[in-house]
Amino acid sequence: MSNSDSGKGRKPTQKPTGTNSGKKAGPRKAASKASKSGSGRSSRTEATGQDSSTPRSSRSTASGPSKRTPARSSGRTTPSRDSSGSRPARSSGGSAERSFRRDSSDRDATGQRSSRSSSTSKSGPYKKRTPGSAKSGSWDASKRPAPRPRPSASAKTSNADSGKIRLNKYIANAGVCSRREADVLIAAGNVTVNGKIISEMGYKVDPTDEVRFDGRLLQREKKEYVLLNKPKNFITTTKDEKGRRTVMELITRASSSRLPPVGRLDRMTTGLLLFTNDGELTKKLTHPKHGVRKIYHVELDSNLKAGDMASIRKGLELEDGLIEVDEVSYIDGVSKREVGIEIHSGRNRIVRRIFEHLGYQVVKLDRVVLAGLTKKDLPRGHWRHLTPQEVINLRMIS
Repeated sequence: MSNSDSGKGRKPTQKPTGTNSGKKAGPRKAASKASKSGSGRSSRTEATGQDSSTPRSSRSTASGPSKRTPARSSGRTTPSRDSSGSRPARSSGGSAERSFRRDSSDRDATGQRSSRSSSTSKSGPYKKRTPGSAKSGSWDASKRPAPRPRPSASAKTSNADSGKIRLNKYIANAGVCSRREADVLIAAGNVTVNGKIISEMGYKVDPTDEVRFDGRLLQREKKEYVLLNKPKNFITTTKDEKGRRTVMELITRASSSRLPPVGRLDRMTTGLLLFTNDGELTKKLTHPKHGVRKIYHVELDSNLKAGDMASIRKGLELEDGLIEVDEVSYIDGVSKREVGIEIHSGRNRIVRRIFEHLGYQVVKLDRVVLAGLTKKDLPRGHWRHLTPQEVINLRMIS
């Protein structure tokens, strides 16, 4: 038998088709594919006795009861292809028909929701627990921590000590002395509150209490703020044991209250110095964390070299640690002996020590800016009261 005769009764071998074939199927091939797919579906229908377009849930119900609960059918059917291999166009009412099929499965003949769907929603996996039905190891309402009791209005008032201040602060605000000196006067029994001698440290008084020192009635004074353009040869202190002149002599006419200076300037340093009896503002302006801006005009004994200026900008290691400045530059229109330096550090004699560390001597040192305050219209040795806006600006420093 020849090779041609032996191949007669055999089915032609079908070539595998893949996505990488790169050729489009012609009309004849598409038609043959459609006929094969149709014959395959018809054979399955004959074997099972079901139509392929029937939903899966309906097929399982028709074949008999199933052990597993059938999943809800989406009602979607796969349309068959025509002889050209394309799908038929969808009808405009297809989506409405499918939704009606889904809804009709949950409704009875009267149009009401069936008990099956309502019972399923009530007894689903997210069934609400009740304290009586809680099992061991589950939620128990009796074990819930009790809410924290809120403090009453009277407790808040007592904790805040509304309006009360320490007795030593009251005496200091009255301009008698400092707080530390007031503690000594209180311990000595020289202070009375409402006619009763008080020697207890930390005692607090109300604004309406009558406080007397050596029989003299003390009044809480209002807060005042005085700015001075300090000249040379004055010590920044309230009193000097050696009898040297202090800055307090320059502001005697500014106020009858006791106004201590905020910070300090050396005896030979000139410039802006603030005085106030506002303790909170004093603490804010002198604390390093607030970084109060200060600008100095420095005159040296020789020209400042460019390399030394770069070293100052980079930061210098002094005996008490690293010191960094905000800015340093030459002053326009004058020699390189005069420079301007901006710094926020409050260390003692810090500007002089920076230049002495590099081998320079400071001839003149003048503070021209302090926390935004300037020397405009304020001659040397004169003072002025701050404006309300300047006070607001100082209090806004954070």
